[in-house]
Amino acid sequence: MQGLAHYAMRGRRQAITTVFVCGLIPLVNMLVPALMGLVLIRHGPRETLLVVAWGALPLFGWAMMGDITPLVLMLGVLGLAAVLRQTASWQFTLLAGILVGVGAEMALRLRPDFLVLLQQQVEAFMAAGTLPDQPEIAPEMMRSALISLFGLMHMFMSICLILLARWWQAVLYNPGGFQQEFHQIRLQPSVALLLMVLFLTASAGVTVLTGWIMYFLMPLFFAGLALVHGLVGLKKLSRLWLVAFYMLMLNPPLAQLLAVAALIDSWYDFRGRVKAAAGPTS
Repeated sequence: MQGLAHYAMRGRRQAITTVFVCGLIPLVNMLVPALMGLVLIRHGPRETLLVVAWGALPLFGWAMMGDITPLVLMLGVLGLAAVLRQTASWQFTLLAGILVGVGAEMALRLRPDFLVLLQQQVEAFMAAGTLPDQPEIAPEMMRSALISLFGLMHMFMSICLILLARWWQAVLYNPGGFQQEFHQIRLQPSVALLLMVLFLTASAGVTVLTGWIMYFLMPLFFAGLALVHGLVGLKKLSRLWLVAFYMLMLNPPLAQLLAVAALIDSWYDFRGRVKAAAGPTS
């Protein structure tokens, strides 16, 4: 992937060729939004416009055939790249990810045929399950859950792809810069508290934002990832700690605990305290 980014950044023609050809290939087309985000972060909107125009053509083709994910991701990643370039703030970028999730929901609602197909596939999968006494799920409830899950998935993937674009930029132009930047991601206390309050309120089902529960947790989740990576880096621990950590993250309740850790860190600043403690001995 690094070689792909290196070739795309050699010039406008190379960037257009890369995004257009990659956009034609299933699964590989998921990298096109990250490549566009890299161009936008590095060169700005004017240079990116022609690249986006050519790269969007195959993605529109996939959307016409029923796969809207690459196109939705393109729009989401470009939005996040614009926020990151303008603000140089990962906090604002992560918060903008919430809008990506909402936008993905709207895109799905505008394609009811795709939603019906998705629902039929899920129902067929559940019907073929081996679990006994599987509870019946009302079609309307399943439809609502699928819409929220679709938005959450695209929010998560868009943030991952903008992280990839930023990593590419650092590898090509500022080696080691991304690691330092990622390790320092930390939400302001007021922002972290607001996100947690919105999450708890929506979880209680007393607001119209009930379907967006996990959207409010996602910025805290990524801030928690940065916290863990930062502490491992400061302590100079083995990378095996990160491998074990990501294996634990496969358990959803632990992922929520990570968000709580990010909330506490917004006040306590674990990394700052570790640096201060290590300062006199270094």
